[in-house]
Amino acid sequence: MTSSIDVHSHYVPRGWPALPGDEAPRLEVRSEREAMIMVGSKEFRRITAEAWDPEVRLADMDADDVAVQVVSPTPVFFSYGDDPADAAKVSRIFNELALEITDASDRLIPFCQVPLQDTDAACAELERAIADGHAGVEIGNHVGDRDLDDAGIRTFLQHCAALDVPVFVHPWDMPSAPRLDRWMAQWLTGMPAETHLSILSLVLGGVFDDVDPRLRICFAHGGGSFAFWLGRMDNAWRERYDVIGTSIHPPSHYTDRFSVDSVVFTEPSLRLLVDTLGPAQVMVGGDYPYPLGERPVGRVVRDASFLTDPQRTQILRTNAERFLARP
Repeated sequence: MTSSIDVHSHYVPRGWPALPGDEAPRLEVRSEREAMIMVGSKEFRRITAEAWDPEVRLADMDADDVAVQVVSPTPVFFSYGDDPADAAKVSRIFNELALEITDASDRLIPFCQVPLQDTDAACAELERAIADGHAGVEIGNHVGDRDLDDAGIRTFLQHCAALDVPVFVHPWDMPSAPRLDRWMAQWLTGMPAETHLSILSLVLGGVFDDVDPRLRICFAHGGGSFAFWLGRMDNAWRERYDVIGTSIHPPSHYTDRFSVDSVVFTEPSLRLLVDTLGPAQVMVGGDYPYPLGERPVGRVVRDASFLTDPQRTQILRTNAERFLARP
């Protein structure tokens, strides 16, 4: 069977420096194989050597029959709430350290991060990182209360389209509340809702109507809950056009303008994505190396009984080749 291209994985450089600021993410190294991401005095996430060691990563890729892996930042390091100049420094350091991991093999494809809160700084760091060897950019799905249809973010996305740079959108900074702070509910309900809202913002905010259609943009975690509720959104566009008639077409018209990854874990969920968005818009993603990811990467795609062999090949590899503009 075809080896896959995994468009969704993360890294944390073991050499991440301690930066000023009480809430700046830092890395507390506890052994050769283990560290803790700290945000202020709070433990955020335990990580192991898979996050920084390319040899461990490549061995896991071999075990999962992953030919190529896109390696993106871990979103907690985005620093969108910082002063733009400080965030630009964080992005540059993070992006330079990423190359120390991905330079180990041409099977590892680096995606950079940018200070998205400042459009000019974000565009400048994108250009610098691409010139330095990055193949794309990962962004968070919002900057504070600014969603992806914000004027500055829209300008950044247009710049990505003009430079022919692929964009991977990852949910982050989910709201915290007593009802969401139990059972990882921020990750189990907040992340899907955040991603759904951001795709909707590109539709109803008119971004897909205005931005160059060459924009290559992919959303993590199967696009959140968007595919499941597409019929509801179309119905609202028709029945309450006075309120949400801000796009030229109903939401279902735009499903060929973006891609999603396949980290949905069950065959019925994957079938919904393929039926709703089309097999050309779904790509393998594993969310490696974190525990809410899929191992082996691409398992549901490989085992899905409803896919034809050409569709399976599309999702495992050729859609990602198009997204990454790889020969």
